[in-house]
Amino acid sequence: MKNQVKLLPFTIQSVVDQTNETPEGIQLVKAPSIWDESSQGEGIVIAVIDTGIDSSHPDLKDRIIAGRNFTTDYQGDPDIFEDNNGHGTHVSGTIAASLNNEGVVGIAPKAQLLSLKALTGQGAGNYDWIIDAIHYAVQWQGPNNERVRVISMSLGGPEDVPELHKAIQQAVNQNVSVVVAAGNEGDSKEETFEYAYPGAYNEVISVGAVNIDLELAPFSNTNTEIDLVAPGVDVVSTYPDNKYAQLTGTSMAAPHVAGAIALLINVSEKEFERTLSEAEVYAQLVRRTVPLGNRKSAEGNGFLQLDLIEKLHDIILPSSMNVTN
Repeated sequence: MKNQVKLLPFTIQSVVDQTNETPEGIQLVKAPSIWDESSQGEGIVIAVIDTGIDSSHPDLKDRIIAGRNFTTDYQGDPDIFEDNNGHGTHVSGTIAASLNNEGVVGIAPKAQLLSLKALTGQGAGNYDWIIDAIHYAVQWQGPNNERVRVISMSLGGPEDVPELHKAIQQAVNQNVSVVVAAGNEGDSKEETFEYAYPGAYNEVISVGAVNIDLELAPFSNTNTEIDLVAPGVDVVSTYPDNKYAQLTGTSMAAPHVAGAIALLINVSEKEFERTLSEAEVYAQLVRRTVPLGNRKSAEGNGFLQLDLIEKLHDIILPSSMNVTN
């Protein structure tokens, strides 16, 4: 375990002081269409294992339920989990930025974030830090007995580390969905495979990236473990110092799916009137994907589309039979 886990390489397109928008990616996956029935993800805790979070950002400060630092940053103080890189704040905003009529909004704007800083300001971390953060997320309990339902990790390395794999398997066995960026080593060829870990583990939900025109991003890893794709090019989200930035990478695609799972847990558990297992949550996610015509090794089940169930309902119930007031 001599090598470190690193942020997947990503591109910063621009940084601005203010904005007021529903980012294109949030619109593209049709998140707002199920906000009402999902209560915007309220009550669901998502652990973000990354570089930390800007805890005073106006779009994030109400979303943070707790946090912890596993790195040597801030003299290793476990209680200081501020983001000294930018990546973790950006990912967190895509998942759950508040719907407050300013800045940006996330996929699940009422979900809560457990911010676990396992990468330094340089964007690197020891495997032990990542493993400890996963265990911490699974064992964590909130003030009202809240538990983590989703872990989001936009990081990776070339090594298959058995201890990391085991920690992920244990999380999934505890019914925690583990969402991971597929990696940005892609070469634009669907038939050649690139593997980054933990994205290449079968137990994780591995997310590739497409652009706003639903074209596969040339950097997006292709391999036999890709589960689905989401927006990952020119994604606008929160950034440290109360700013906003446009970033590109599969790192930006994964949090769209992590936030979507929070919404789908609320929708599905209301329908089934019970807690769903991780496998059942995954099945609900896959039902809401649209094939784009790429190989399965590039797009898995397809593009995340959260309004699909409404569309299916319309198909099942012809318009002439719809009940109107």
